[in-house]
Amino acid sequence: MYIAKIPNRNSPPAILLRESYREEGKVKTRTLANLSSLPAQSIDVLRRSLKGEHLVSTDDFEIVEDGSPAHGHIEAVMTAMRRLDFSRLICARRSRQRDLVLAMVAARILEPRSKLATTAWWGDTTLPEMLNVRDADEDDLYAAMDWLLDRQEDIESKLAGRHFEKNGLVLYDLTSSYFEGRTCPLAALGHNRDGKKGKLQVNYGLLTNRKGIPVAVSIFKGNTGDPKTLMPQVEKMRNTFGIKQFVMVGDRGMLTQKQIDTLHDIEGIDWIGALRPEAIKKLATRGAIQMGLFDERNLFELIHPDFPGERLVACRNAELAFRRAAKRESLLQATVKELDKVRAMVHRGRLNGKNKIDTRVRAILKNYRIGKYYKIDVRENGFNYAVDEDALIADITANCKGNQKLIKKRLKRSQGHMEMIAGKLTALRQKINKGRLHGKDQIGVRVGKVINKYKVGKHFDIDIRDDDFRFKINRDKVKNEAALDGIYIVRTSLSKERMGADETVRSYKLLSQVERAFRSFKSVDLMVRPIHHRLEDRVRAHIFLCMLAYYVQWHMLEAWRPLLYADEDQQAKDLRDPVAPAKRSASAIKKVRTKRLDDGSRVYSFHGLLGHLAAIVRATCRCPGEKDASATFTMITKRNSKQQKAFDLLQTIRV
Repeated sequence: MYIAKIPNRNSPPAILLRESYREEGKVKTRTLANLSSLPAQSIDVLRRSLKGEHLVSTDDFEIVEDGSPAHGHIEAVMTAMRRLDFSRLICARRSRQRDLVLAMVAARILEPRSKLATTAWWGDTTLPEMLNVRDADEDDLYAAMDWLLDRQEDIESKLAGRHFEKNGLVLYDLTSSYFEGRTCPLAALGHNRDGKKGKLQVNYGLLTNRKGIPVAVSIFKGNTGDPKTLMPQVEKMRNTFGIKQFVMVGDRGMLTQKQIDTLHDIEGIDWIGALRPEAIKKLATRGAIQMGLFDERNLFELIHPDFPGERLVACRNAELAFRRAAKRESLLQATVKELDKVRAMVHRGRLNGKNKIDTRVRAILKNYRIGKYYKIDVRENGFNYAVDEDALIADITANCKGNQKLIKKRLKRSQGHMEMIAGKLTALRQKINKGRLHGKDQIGVRVGKVINKYKVGKHFDIDIRDDDFRFKINRDKVKNEAALDGIYIVRTSLSKERMGADETVRSYKLLSQVERAFRSFKSVDLMVRPIHHRLEDRVRAHIFLCMLAYYVQWHMLEAWRPLLYADEDQQAKDLRDPVAPAKRSASAIKKVRTKRLDDGSRVYSFHGLLGHLAAIVRATCRCPGEKDASATFTMITKRNSKQQKAFDLLQTIRV
């Protein structure tokens, strides 16, 4: 067990505990612990251990508990919260509900792998003791969630005051997460962004500033369309937050023409969005987009009467164009492969060829004695047959020697055999005329499933018949679409004096900050999904808790950039080509490749660094020879250089 040493032994107001020892005839001292940082009981135990002028060496302290609770990662999150004045953000007055909320937010960052993130809550950590909530049960946590939801508007207003500014950018986007269960009023089938077909879901939209700092989250039913959620955010900005002038940034699915027409009538609100592909194609066919201008630069401005009062910035990303062309060709070939399978199903099971048909027919007839009375006419694509019933009756009559009862019995049996043969020959004819898949309707349904699978059916010419179908790729259509590959058009109500073309495109691309937040919400960071809560308000509180956790995590990530795989050169974003794909700096690429920092130490992921800090534990110790079980004290293990660096960087957090 090691006690942290204090380099400056005379630094007030520290009360230092020193060990005296002799070396080369001189009495020297060295600092072993800072008593002001220890509990009173621990100080008493240390004092009882004094022997004359000497103190038992710190290396001789022994740990009396096998499981020392993890502490360092808890302390890191709580440090970030203190730097953010997070407790006052939640509520100015301390209460049990506030402490429970703080603990739930911290737990969501540390161990989100359960409904209430109780892995960190009831696990072997110091989190419950630091906030004095160890005795809390699930009912207490649910009550704290209800308390927090009542304060959501007040908390979001404080965040807006911190991070939004007049005429500043406001980023907004919508995503969804799926439910486990079917009873929540918010749960509905909708456009599932998680790839969970058939799962009920809830939609939620996030408002952030230009840096991606989350400010507010709104919850909607799972079948709510993206555009319908935009105007409530505008009203929230104006009425709840009191911000009357701002620039709303939304994607092309959010800022539709209907929403833009509404925004035109609201004074002080500007916006940045993008045109949908149909509108871009329409401009291109009318000659409004001059492709030759892209030879000089990858963006240019234009004005069009279809978009009055707007500036359009046309951009062409050559690398994106190449990727889209390659992806399209890949999807086309995948569709061709699937269509070939359907065609094989149409032909599979068919019987063709005179010899094959003759063999199959005679194989049926040889199983019956009456087969010799059948006359067969076999062709390349079919056959006909007839039964010589007169010869059959004559032979039966002769063989029965006039016994009418026996004749009747054998004729009846022969009639049954003829019916069985007729059934088998009919089935054989079906195999000749039809395969496993036949009929125009059946073939059409199956082909439709294939071409819709990869969303490239518009590039195929298909001719479906009852017994077959043909298809080919329409290369003219492919060529026309490829001409617009990599082209997108950013639209804005801002004048050129307020924001240039380059900055407009960069501002639109800032929506990636919201997408980054959604990835954190849904991935191993915060694990908002799947949602197990059944009550509507609990779902709202759950997602709001995740937003608050991301707020803390965002600031920790920014502070820890020098220790993580993150790119530290953030200023380059404001100077780089606005259209070209974003590229990591050379130093960031080096960190990824070598997994080492410049000083040779290891690079961490966010949770990897938290795990490293969790190695700092709170141990219960005693001096050797102490028989009194109560003569123990607790100590926090010493930080190594990397851990200390992490805590130092957290001190740079500002709000």
